[in-house]
Amino acid sequence: MKRRLVRKLLFGAAFICLLSTQAFAQDGYRMWLSYDLIENPDKLSEYREMINYVSIPLSSPTLEAAGEELTPGLSGLLGEDIATTNQMQNGTIVVGTPGTSDLIAGLSLDDELNQLGPEGYFIEHRVVDGNHLMIIASNEEIGVLYGVFAFLRQLQTLQDLEGLSLKSSPKVEFRVVNHWDNLDRLVERGYAGLSLWDWGSLPHYEDPRYVDYARINASVGINATAINNVNADPKILTDQFLTKVAALADVFRPYGIQTFLSVSFNSPVDIGGLETADPLNPDVADWWESKVDEIYEKIPDFGGFLVKADSEGQPGPHGYGRTHAEGANMLADALAPHDGIVFWRAFVYDPAQTDRFREAYDEFVPLDGQFADNVILQVKNGPIDFQPREPFSPLFGAMEETNTMIELQVTQEYFGFDLHLAYMGPLFTEALTSDTYAKGEGSTVARVVDGSLFGYEHTGMAGVINPGSDRNWTGHPFVQSSWYSFGRLAWDHTLTAEEIAEEWIQMTYSTDEEFIEPVKEMMMMSRDAGVNYRMPIGLTHLYAQGHHYGPAPWTADLPRPDWTAVYYHKADENGVGFDRTATGSNAVDQYQEPVASRFRDLNRISDDYLLWFHHVSWDYEMNTGRPLWNELVHKYYSGVEQVREMQNLWNRTEGLIGSQRFEEVKSLLEIQERDAIHWRNACILYFQSVNNLPIPNGYEAPDHTLDYYKALEHTKYVPDPWYN
Repeated sequence: MKRRLVRKLLFGAAFICLLSTQAFAQDGYRMWLSYDLIENPDKLSEYREMINYVSIPLSSPTLEAAGEELTPGLSGLLGEDIATTNQMQNGTIVVGTPGTSDLIAGLSLDDELNQLGPEGYFIEHRVVDGNHLMIIASNEEIGVLYGVFAFLRQLQTLQDLEGLSLKSSPKVEFRVVNHWDNLDRLVERGYAGLSLWDWGSLPHYEDPRYVDYARINASVGINATAINNVNADPKILTDQFLTKVAALADVFRPYGIQTFLSVSFNSPVDIGGLETADPLNPDVADWWESKVDEIYEKIPDFGGFLVKADSEGQPGPHGYGRTHAEGANMLADALAPHDGIVFWRAFVYDPAQTDRFREAYDEFVPLDGQFADNVILQVKNGPIDFQPREPFSPLFGAMEETNTMIELQVTQEYFGFDLHLAYMGPLFTEALTSDTYAKGEGSTVARVVDGSLFGYEHTGMAGVINPGSDRNWTGHPFVQSSWYSFGRLAWDHTLTAEEIAEEWIQMTYSTDEEFIEPVKEMMMMSRDAGVNYRMPIGLTHLYAQGHHYGPAPWTADLPRPDWTAVYYHKADENGVGFDRTATGSNAVDQYQEPVASRFRDLNRISDDYLLWFHHVSWDYEMNTGRPLWNELVHKYYSGVEQVREMQNLWNRTEGLIGSQRFEEVKSLLEIQERDAIHWRNACILYFQSVNNLPIPNGYEAPDHTLDYYKALEHTKYVPDPWYN
């Protein structure tokens, strides 16, 4: 009780600060939960007429959280105090479940609520006995909280309230964010400061920021968080750290967020005193069962484990001659009595494999049907590693008897860290809407991961977010839009990237159409711009090793060939691209028909994926009519021009938002233009050195030599604590 009171007092102080319009109002801390006074006078007047009271039972921590969000949020948006009531008065927002609110129970909502499940919500404008009411109802308290956030979103985006009727339930069971935070507070592939988790002060001091983190996630329906690096330190499972994790779980719980931990497969050896971590060894199984029991004593709603095994040096069952299924199932058996889940990552690759593209499919498809029901295979959207554009992983649609979820990356490991603007909504929807044809046309990746295609026992989507201690959480302010996009799509994958972008702009910056339209256009082109000036036409893996920031298409002679760039582009004087057809690695054969036929046919494959699957000559005629070399040059120069167009679009917004926010993004776009030119020039000069072809007429000449750009390979413009 004392901890909850302290948390509430701290939250209240933080929220008052957040609602202030001066010191912190425009620094990005509040993300899309700003709740500033509505700018549109007509909508403001309409809302003030329809909203006068709130009736919400504060009978549990989750309902308290809903009340702490709704009443201050309404006051901020409407610019006036909102009274509470226990009666159905005109202009009342009636909030709750049939079991917690007599008013909700009296509205006879069984037909509506029966469709929603435990997390869904029902929002409707009704006239009852002459009183205009707004109803926010759910079967469970967490659904009420989601409904409150959804209702506030309606106001933030200036939706009509009269006649409003919404029913919404999540498409997948686990909507989980992954953190790659280390126990020393450095964040692998994190570009926004130190880890959010201050292990030194936990469990005695719970930073109010932890509450705001939970609010941010719950506002888009995220219901799980894996708080530590998949390259896991075994010490996370010691009593010292589990006590700290339990304190975080206490903060997250009212917001419906389950806590998961990434674990090292060799933990029984590293911290348990055993001589082996063999998953079939009874002593190992007993150790994990005991450890799991210990965790649930501290965290009764603990979610389970996220595991990276036999990948990039991480230990796994292969070290003991066992399969991934045997390793995952041993952990699943330990968690099963507590209804815990194992997220088992499919990110594996073997240096002996001739094509890294093939590895995950070849490794896991033979194991289909061997995984326990409480294991979910966590598969990256593409077959390599979060590259700017990848074909969908062939594992989607190939694992009919194995729960399979998708892993997406919000943190901009391959999109310019915290310095480039690259809205990931189009990448996420491109992956989700890809058709696997596993059961004929319409067998999209989204239908695989939501379980509707194969009837999975458990479903999920994971997003690697990696926020940090920077005041605005994400470094570049527009990385917030990708976090928002992930959450919205995890809840409802039928949304479009464009409508999500518009929501985020309205909630984060402005509802002024003069601002929304150019910024939305800028966001929607930003991902393609990033592809074009980095790795167009299906090129991939051209970045500098280690930090992954700048270009290095010349990289060769590393300890493993699949760490080099030349392994992937295979450029020579005759052509460029990785042959994955029958004359090469035949990875194309991992796809279902007609996808495989389309990828293997030069006359049918999209230009976007050409060099993923084919080694083609430099004079090969593209769909545009240009030879490949000319098209490649055109794409690289187009990427730079797209960044310049993004600058022009942003400049149109000057004066429509605060000068500090405007100037920040303007400066970042100038940095992005600089880096886009660097990428363009370095890559074109390198490929020119291979094919000895001139840069076509009409393009500005690179301002430096290839040797100049090679000398910059190990230069990082921003710190990355993982690379030193």
